[in-house]
Amino acid sequence: MLQKARYIRDLVKKLNQYRHEYYNENASSVSDAVYDHLYNELERMEKETGIVLSNSPTQTVGYKSVYGLQKVQHSIPLLSLDKTKMAHELVSFLKKREALLMLKLDGLTIKLVYENGELVEGSTRGDGHEGELVTHNINAFQNVPLSIPYKGRLVLTGEGFIHKNDFERLKGTLVGSDGKPYRNARNLASGSIRCLDASVCKQRKISFCVFNILEGMDEFKDLRDSRCRMLSVLKNYGFEVCPFIPVSPDASVENIEMQIKTLKDLAEINDIPIDGMVLRFDSFSYSESLGRTGHHYNDGIAFKFEDDTYETIFRSIEWQTGRSGEIAPVAVFDTIEIDGCDVSRASLHNLSFIEGLELHPGCRILVSKRNMIIPHVEENLDRENYQDMTPQFCPCCGQPTRTYSRAGDKGRIIKTLHCDNPECDSRILQRFVHFTEKKAMNIRGISEATLDQFIQLGALKSYQDLYHLDRYRDQIIALEGFGEKSYENMILSINRSRNTTFERYIVAMDIPLIGRTAGRLLDQYFHGNLRELEMAAVSRFDFTRIDGIGDIMSRNIQEWFRNSDHLLLWRGLQKELHFENGLDAETSGEENNMNETINNKFAGCTIVATGKLENFTRDGINDKIISLGAKPGSSVTKKTDYLICGEKAGSKLQKARELGVTVLTEQQFLEMLTA
Repeated sequence: MLQKARYIRDLVKKLNQYRHEYYNENASSVSDAVYDHLYNELERMEKETGIVLSNSPTQTVGYKSVYGLQKVQHSIPLLSLDKTKMAHELVSFLKKREALLMLKLDGLTIKLVYENGELVEGSTRGDGHEGELVTHNINAFQNVPLSIPYKGRLVLTGEGFIHKNDFERLKGTLVGSDGKPYRNARNLASGSIRCLDASVCKQRKISFCVFNILEGMDEFKDLRDSRCRMLSVLKNYGFEVCPFIPVSPDASVENIEMQIKTLKDLAEINDIPIDGMVLRFDSFSYSESLGRTGHHYNDGIAFKFEDDTYETIFRSIEWQTGRSGEIAPVAVFDTIEIDGCDVSRASLHNLSFIEGLELHPGCRILVSKRNMIIPHVEENLDRENYQDMTPQFCPCCGQPTRTYSRAGDKGRIIKTLHCDNPECDSRILQRFVHFTEKKAMNIRGISEATLDQFIQLGALKSYQDLYHLDRYRDQIIALEGFGEKSYENMILSINRSRNTTFERYIVAMDIPLIGRTAGRLLDQYFHGNLRELEMAAVSRFDFTRIDGIGDIMSRNIQEWFRNSDHLLLWRGLQKELHFENGLDAETSGEENNMNETINNKFAGCTIVATGKLENFTRDGINDKIISLGAKPGSSVTKKTDYLICGEKAGSKLQKARELGVTVLTEQQFLEMLTA
């Protein structure tokens, strides 16, 4: 089958080249008879194998346009991996187990879903939990199989990218949303995959390589526990697999470094854009047993290449007081160009970082753009003339500053500078900025400058005041930059934010270290019920019982709720809002809802659904499982508590019986919900 898949790919390549010669260069290198013969041969092979590639000349479908990108929830989170730049850490990570060393492609992560042999969904990774639907663009890719011989449900992840030689040809003719030329292939690939018009995406030469299997292929029992062999099976279906090399359990640093060089050379020869390597265990079952954090999976590690550095002159430090009172240092240096961008500022993190670099005005420094995104001061080339530039007073309110110390990793002491004045204007402003951000209450179109104006006007003293700005309507309209229309648009945006979620509300409260990931975990555990969370916190509930929440986070939640001002804010603000799950603070019958979620039989369980269900879609059953305080699983293991079976349950049913997992029909599951 692999030979047939390769033959199809070769035929597609040849025919597309002949078409290009005929239509674009008016110089065909083959006769019409030869072209027709190859075309008929391709049609026959596609029918015989069931493999049809997106760039096949037999596909004459048009390219769709959409009005916007719909959101899609990932039932299995598409998380990242932990990172390192040290080869010896890759060896330590191996733990004497077989693994794969794979190219880390520099593009956009894509999830593909196949049902009954047909591509039914393509989506971006997004934040790992929610992405965007880009199915309309997938058939505009260079090499994605639209039809495959595998008839079960198959969910894959891979990378959409643009070959370096294609980017070199394209970059001179295209500009981004900022009106400037694209500076790297990754940005062009990301923008092209997310564009609304598939005919535009088609012109951008997007290629795709698979690197993981999320669902499906369970019937390949003799291969299923080897990532290497399962990825090889995908080649039989016409997929291009991300290049990799098997790594032996006893590999040395020298072995790893040699394999990294081999893969780098391969990428260079094939014009594949990469920004590192990925080391991942070969065994799927072992990978699953390692679990994950809120940020990354534990079964792999990304090896990042060293970032390029650029020399410039350090001039000064700007100090910015944040909402927590910590005063952040920012380096100001002579402008340099990195990856086509002008860079003149970079975070200096904390006092210990500044002391470690021995910075002083006029010294030569090396600056990088870590991961090609974040400017970072890497080194001071003129040490031994360190000058303490720490301000004695807050740059905003003028109150005396204080230095605090905390333990860092590897025994280091981290010193940070703080303003302890709770009435500091900068602290107050930054709290409002955080509250209105997209990840919190998502109030669009209200800038930091606007919030500052409202604070100076006296219109904002608490978060609740945002929802009563109509009291200051005339004064706001009279402000510079405002008018009737801008005021109305702002009020409309504020009122839209009244419809919010448990997770956003938690983030908006700004509990230290409790962000979106922790908010999502709390949402699941407390069934979206804010009252239930409050009761747990004030009763000193041990939040470390929730997988993904550690000691410090648990202590922060408890301490936050012990503050009477925080409790007043927590309860009072809820009266201004409506929560999408219906669990408003004043909802009648809330206690009944709490009892129902607390007492349901599935809370805390791991539940897997398989087969065709009558009352639920695949995402729908997973959403229902989450709403019960349970965890949706993708495969049956010893940790599985229930298997819900629909029609054509397949190998998961057999696995559940072998492991003694409780098996429920869909009807039995529904009856248990109402029992």
